[in-house]
Amino acid sequence: MKHVISISLGSSSRNHSVETEILGHKFRIERIGTDGDMKKAVDLIKELDGKVDAFGMGGIDLYIAIGSRRYMLRDAAKIARAAEKTPIVDGSGLKNTLERKVIEYLNNEYGLKFKDRKVLLVCGMDRFGMAESLAKFGSDLVLGDFIFALGIPIPLRSLRALGNAAAVLAPIVSQLPFKYLYPTGSKQEEDKTNPRFSRFYDRAEIIAGDYHFIKKYMPARMDGKIIITNTVTERDIEMLKQKGVKLLITTTPNLNGRSFGTNVMEAVFVVLSEKRPGEITPADYEALMDKIGFKPRIEVLNEKAVS
Repeated sequence: MKHVISISLGSSSRNHSVETEILGHKFRIERIGTDGDMKKAVDLIKELDGKVDAFGMGGIDLYIAIGSRRYMLRDAAKIARAAEKTPIVDGSGLKNTLERKVIEYLNNEYGLKFKDRKVLLVCGMDRFGMAESLAKFGSDLVLGDFIFALGIPIPLRSLRALGNAAAVLAPIVSQLPFKYLYPTGSKQEEDKTNPRFSRFYDRAEIIAGDYHFIKKYMPARMDGKIIITNTVTERDIEMLKQKGVKLLITTTPNLNGRSFGTNVMEAVFVVLSEKRPGEITPADYEALMDKIGFKPRIEVLNEKAVS
């Protein structure tokens, strides 16, 4: 049996494991949270290095990527260096391919048209492929990088603005301690409402991107909203339902009641491809997704009709 483990800086309360079969291969897939403890994450990877088939790096990305430009996050590099024998991936390779395809699938096959729809993507630098795809289909896009990562209420309204911001900020931000940029550990489990940026949610019909960024400032009511994200738990889904969210779409599929992060699924793809992560091309990811029949999870939470 192939063994894939995601070591995450996120909360251990979100731990999960499943056994499943993909393309004829049996997998044990686990997620282990370290509650924001960087040292524990490094120690776990060193302990398991060479004993499992692939690692996912969760709760942190290795790079900020805008088009062809990439900026390595200092803290993520420390974690990645702990794996000397077993390949380790952060999900960015699959994310850039998968999330473009998910937006295309929703627009072209599912019937969720994005043209002129008000979309809030909470962090475009985290999901540049999704940002490009949303722009391609004509959405009225707001990118919340300044708002949700830095706490500055300045919306970005184009990929060009995002690129300009990244050129200035990414070299600086990539060197900051990650805990200042993204909720880790117990901060991921806080359910209290912070209305500071509610107006950006209120304006949007569709809210997309990293779930912890979405949750960080989610207002008390989200009636009729559509959420496109992943890594949600049953508790998260119940909360979204109670807030009035109409439709939940996760870019990764449902495995035993849970949509794992893209880092987990990318680690699975590394095992299936039998290649080192740096050798896998977007075409390889697309071919594997087609073979598996990868489709987003779509769950109506509060209404039958979706337009």
